[in-house]
Amino acid sequence: MLEVLGLTATAAAVYQAMLDHPAYSADDIATHCGLTPVQVHDHLDELSRLTLVRVSADRPGQMRAVSPEIGLAGMLANQEAELAARQAQLAASRAAVTRMVAERAEHRTTHGERLLGMDAIHGRLEQMGHSATTEVLSSQPGNQRPQDLAASRAADVEALGRGITIRTLYQDATRNQPHVAAYAHWLLGQGSEVRTAPTIPQRLVVVDRTQALVPIDPADNRKGALYVTEPGILAALLDFFEQAWNTAVPLGATHPEDPQTNLTPTERELLRLLSAGLTDDAVGQRLGISSRTVGRHMSSIMERLGASSRFEAGIKAAHRGWL
Repeated sequence: MLEVLGLTATAAAVYQAMLDHPAYSADDIATHCGLTPVQVHDHLDELSRLTLVRVSADRPGQMRAVSPEIGLAGMLANQEAELAARQAQLAASRAAVTRMVAERAEHRTTHGERLLGMDAIHGRLEQMGHSATTEVLSSQPGNQRPQDLAASRAADVEALGRGITIRTLYQDATRNQPHVAAYAHWLLGQGSEVRTAPTIPQRLVVVDRTQALVPIDPADNRKGALYVTEPGILAALLDFFEQAWNTAVPLGATHPEDPQTNLTPTERELLRLLSAGLTDDAVGQRLGISSRTVGRHMSSIMERLGASSRFEAGIKAAHRGWL
């Protein structure tokens, strides 16, 4: 028990022996405590530094134990003083952190906040996840880097452990990306909800419906992000997310073809985007697939329509009500 005061267990045993047997010599104490004389002298040096023993006036060359009421009480008082000083330091540090957080929160509420660089973005995502109390909504278009998914796992485990609801939107194309599909199924197995759709909203994360993170440039989320807390903007982002969520398909379910057109949701969306004038590359970016895959889908649609060109396919698709 005296270790917390800075006294080792063996030195405490030597001190106790000296209290119980004031006439003991160093050799007697060694025998009593099962130590060597050298060890006893080392512990006497330790006790002396702690002012628990002093030179004996009656027995020259030997030490006497200072009563616990004086020696240990003094050590306890020193420890209590150090603890009080430490508590005061912690209180001052806590006050400084509170002021800093309040100042940053006021700045964000008044002006919003632009986060430049992935370190700043990851740092804010960590703060948002830590502060979550009810739910985390996210839309993750395009491919996901394995290292980003790995970095998210610990935060997701911690949030799910606290009972936070997690709903995540991925693109249909991620079903064919093994590392993303594996992570999505892992989320599903942990009790999260995961859905996919041909196209989904730009990348965004919304926490507790009170704070959100969106990319400054939707074409390159690594350029930076905007942290949002304004209710009006949040309401628009939430409407955007919920509309996409309600039309998406739960992970694990199949995407049935349209019985009237025999088109999958991805094929229908591809036709719509191409008819709007987008290039294969642009369509691929929107759908999270390569331009080559866009070409394969289009070739399949042309074959079903009996069209020899995309122009003819567009006319026949419109005539059949596919657009």
